[in-house]
Amino acid sequence: MNDTVLKPSLVIRQYQTLTPYAERFQEMKSLTEQRDENTPDQLWILQHPSVLTQGQAGKPEHILLASDIPVVQSDRGGQVTWHGPGQMVIYFMFDLNRLKWNVRTLVSFAEQLMIDLLNQYGIQAYAKPDAPGVYVAERKIGSLGFKIRRGRSYHGLALNIDCALTGFQTINPCGYAGLEMVRLSDLIQDYPSFDQLCADVVQYFQQTDYFIDLRVTQL
Repeated sequence: MNDTVLKPSLVIRQYQTLTPYAERFQEMKSLTEQRDENTPDQLWILQHPSVLTQGQAGKPEHILLASDIPVVQSDRGGQVTWHGPGQMVIYFMFDLNRLKWNVRTLVSFAEQLMIDLLNQYGIQAYAKPDAPGVYVAERKIGSLGFKIRRGRSYHGLALNIDCALTGFQTINPCGYAGLEMVRLSDLIQDYPSFDQLCADVVQYFQQTDYFIDLRVTQL
């Protein structure tokens, strides 16, 4: 059998406006529960209104200060993190069995995606084996956390573009006390916009060999 027959299609959704975390969380959870072996994989690129999301095993003591930022209990891995305007969030609804990926493959792919995007703009970023995410000079610029259900993934990554960092200052980001966060806007003067980075992500997936067909929809 030709291997290309086994490759899935990929639907990329690009949201044009801020979209609530709780709504997208429930939608991707439902999609994962209802999909079958023929369901195309999906990738959502978006920005959320300001929100703190607590991982499945998240410890409440990592929320340091009470604030008016809503806290949503999630089922992803990891501890508490912040999402908000000026941060690109990408959710991966992938059938790992069909892709012949394991969890480590998924994590490494998401980290490498962020590293390669940043490298396009002259930023040298790297991953750490003991602390998932992407870093520049020991400051964290990209976070990630996934949930795997019956071999299918959801949740994903968050890359700081030009977001306010005040939300991170109310928590131990990803459970690490004193971890300093950084943004693209801190590192280069002519940093790319959210829309430009969305286009970069689409092009990145067009150049991979994992999917036989790729469709982009803007919402």
